[in-house]
Amino acid sequence: MGLFDRLGGDSGGRVVFLGIDGVPYGLIAEHPDVFPNLTAIAESGSGGQISSIVPPESSACWPALTTGTNPGKTGVYGFQDRESESYDTYVPMGSHVSGPRVWDMVTEEGRDASVFNVPVTFPPSTRIQRHVSGFLSPSVEEASSDADLRRSIEGFGYQVDVNAKLGHDEDKSAFITDAEKTIAARHKTFRHYLQQDDWDLFFGVYMTTDRVNHFLFGDHATDGEYADEFLEFYHTLDSYIGEIRELLDSDTTLIVASDHGFTHLTREVYLNEWLDREGWLEYATDDHDELGDIDESTRAYSLIPGRVFLNVDGREPGGTVPEAEYESVRDELIADLEALTGPDGRAVCREIVRGEEAFSGDETEIAPDLVIIPADGYDLKAGFTDKDEVFATGPRNGMHKFENACLFSTSPELDLTDVDLLDIVPTILDLMDVDADTHRLDGASLVA
Repeated sequence: MGLFDRLGGDSGGRVVFLGIDGVPYGLIAEHPDVFPNLTAIAESGSGGQISSIVPPESSACWPALTTGTNPGKTGVYGFQDRESESYDTYVPMGSHVSGPRVWDMVTEEGRDASVFNVPVTFPPSTRIQRHVSGFLSPSVEEASSDADLRRSIEGFGYQVDVNAKLGHDEDKSAFITDAEKTIAARHKTFRHYLQQDDWDLFFGVYMTTDRVNHFLFGDHATDGEYADEFLEFYHTLDSYIGEIRELLDSDTTLIVASDHGFTHLTREVYLNEWLDREGWLEYATDDHDELGDIDESTRAYSLIPGRVFLNVDGREPGGTVPEAEYESVRDELIADLEALTGPDGRAVCREIVRGEEAFSGDETEIAPDLVIIPADGYDLKAGFTDKDEVFATGPRNGMHKFENACLFSTSPELDLTDVDLLDIVPTILDLMDVDADTHRLDGASLVA
């Protein structure tokens, strides 16, 4: 039995879900001394590697993870999506996500849910117990579902996100300090509201991990300048997780999971520049900086991360690829992409997934025709500005990875064989004895 007893009657199991954005399973498994608490959870409960979704990008992953459905149902495919039948693009927010989130399902069944810092949930919901939206929220005030909640978290020094611009500096000291400050305030907030003990589902995300990985993972992989600070940051995170575990009673299940893995980034690949050089993409003007500047002779274009669209007649406003030639043109593009090699001679594309193989549902009008899973080390970019070269380096030395996400739980009854993000929502519902309508979900409960 933990420190707290439930205030009120027993209405079924309770779950605490802690998201650790972008943390790879291999990092934890290889450093049990850095992660003693997660290691202990795996030994007495469950722990292992899981797969992400296609594409493994946080803006697409969190809507998928929290609805239990693929992007073909959520309608969110990445950090930037395009309007249907248009070249206009937008940044998806929580209001763009189709389908109920797990906390909506829980609330519908008369249970209470507190939700903190989940990416792509702005604006915050006022229909659940309490909600602080995460990544892409414009301010703490606007991210909070009510004024009392805002005042409380501001007292903990809460901020929506780490200042990622600091990671672009050659000296990463200020970035590391800000990351430590951000995650400490996040933990104070989580601990405070966990201690209220008035929730059935507590769902909180540490997204600072993703930021740290983007700017310091390469230091860890190569024993670089900030390798020690990288592991120290994670040792602190693990201690926070251990502290939360100690707060929970034996009737509450803790789940800790990441939305995608991570690996060392060595080269950025500007895919639209490559498409331009290979004759797939043409611009209407020399001064181009967005999708709307492409010329009508364009046959293909890209959006991050690694999503490629054919310029299809009847689908895009200036489409040039006849529907009857769609498959042959797509096959031609796949062949060209498969031949793309980097400066080290390695193939850039480890796998090329056809859109219909990854996406299904009512929100597939804006689905990409192809999604590229790059070889480790290559990060696919899609800027429309002039680039001097296809391959370049930048301030980031870590990149997302489809494989090697992680899941840990205090429940020893979870079967982690062949698991992906879409299995998390049905598992939470099963553990909470919530009788939600699950026929729309794409995953299955892991409770054995």
